[in-house]
Amino acid sequence: MKSIIGALVAFASTTLRSRLSLQFEIIALRHQIMVYQRSTTRPRINRGDRLFWSWLSRRWSGWRDVLVIVQPATVIAWQRKRFRDYWARLSKHGKPGRPPVSKEVIDLIRKMSAANVCWGSPRIVGKLRKLGIDVAKSTVEKYRVRPRKPPSTTWKSFLNNHAKDMISIDFLVVPTVGFRMLYVLVILIGHRRNVVHFNVTAHPTAHWTGQQIIEAFPFDSAPKYLIRDRDGIYGSQFRKRVKSMDIEEILTAPRSPWQNAYVERMIGSIRRDCLDHVIVLNERQLKRILTS
Repeated sequence: MKSIIGALVAFASTTLRSRLSLQFEIIALRHQIMVYQRSTTRPRINRGDRLFWSWLSRRWSGWRDVLVIVQPATVIAWQRKRFRDYWARLSKHGKPGRPPVSKEVIDLIRKMSAANVCWGSPRIVGKLRKLGIDVAKSTVEKYRVRPRKPPSTTWKSFLNNHAKDMISIDFLVVPTVGFRMLYVLVILIGHRRNVVHFNVTAHPTAHWTGQQIIEAFPFDSAPKYLIRDRDGIYGSQFRKRVKSMDIEEILTAPRSPWQNAYVERMIGSIRRDCLDHVIVLNERQLKRILTS
């Protein structure tokens, strides 16, 4: 009896739906019947089936209601796997990673840093280039000998003393269904851990990033300190814009996301609670999702 009532309710609901929605539902149901017909014990999903449901999931919003052979989360996992495989094929050319650093160069970096305590990494890089050794600043930071005593003011003390006058910024990268990359700028205020401003773009520039700081803090509401990493997106135009607002930039050490922990934790929460469960179509949809 329940099945008959359910069928009558489904029939009545079809009169209120559009013709395109009904056609999508018919295609989805016929495809699942075809999968069951070619299977023996359990549904066997091939590559064509995954492509079909990935396409249908971004064309029709009601695809979850008629999907029976797999879970909706599986379809989202298929799309993520397609994205990973796509970029894996593009990155297979050439040997991955940086060239290895010889033991002689590592020993020389440690010897120079130990003998010259006041030298910073840029100066050591310059001295090595005079000797014909070209290494990156991050390589020197990795292998140099550091003093045992901490600096006069630790990061923990700085955060406790200046949390009210501090903001943190960072970028969040989101892939779309068409393998495009969207960049989300998150601006977080320190003492409240609140997102005061965010925006989405497909082509981030230093000028665009500096404009977001102005939109987040108009008039005289700008904070005193801004914590950010050493990403190249924060170019000269961004630094000039921030300096004109009397904001002092605090740069984190290379490969030290824990020094900007507040915004890093917020970005992790956005990924785990929201973006890991949806397939992003375009910039407008991503902005609507993040706003909600």
